Amino acid sequence: MLITIPQVLDPAQVQAIRARLDAASWQDGRQTAGAQSQSVKRNQQLPVDGPDARALGEEILRALTQHPLFLSAALPLRILPPMFNRYETGETFGVHVDNAIRVSPLTQERLRADLSMTLFLSEPDEYDGGELVIEDHYGTQAVKLNAGDMVLYPSTSLHEVRPVTRGARVSSFFWLQSMIRSNEQRAMLFDMDQTIQALADRLNATDAEVVRLTGIYHNMIRMWSEV
Repeated sequence: MLITIPQVLDPAQVQAIRARLDAASWQDGRQTAGAQSQSVKRNQQLPVDGPDARALGEEILRALTQHPLFLSAALPLRILPPMFNRYETGETFGVHVDNAIRVSPLTQERLRADLSMTLFLSEPDEYDGGELVIEDHYGTQAVKLNAGDMVLYPSTSLHEVRPVTRGARVSSFFWLQSMIRSNEQRAMLFDMDQTIQALADRLNATDAEVVRLTGIYHNMIRMWSEV
């Protein structure tokens, strides 16, 4: 299930974050690449334990955990601190799959990577190329979103960042462990939750059938969740 989460950050937030990132010192992204990714990763990355990454990551998480579409789609249990990367002309990240287990650089806590996230911090007209290409059950999808928008997709997916041919592509990327391990079960719960919300808007939240469906939704979470 690949889902676009619009307007995680508003334009003022994006502008403030970009000002700090554009003034930051970047390092070779291969320093945090796994064994398979080392040979295909060519980008720049903000030091994960530096003050810029920590402060900006906290701001992103505050905004994200207040976004109802994100909460409905991800059902997050644990979220790794956001990281930041930059692709300039000629830089790319070839086809790879994310590591199944990630370790928080701040707490050393281990986390199962169920969902991967990319939050775009450059407008599409700031750079050419740089599309995030994700393979899923419906084929290959190329993603290039407005600054402040985010894409959420299963960490099991093969994906790549195409070479940037002009400008700079700046983004935040991170992972989460969901309360619902199965992608299929998460997709079913997301569809049900969105349907319940639509019915509640059309009828009202206290309608007997809406209440009944809400109860079924929460009982399914009780049955499938890992907390």
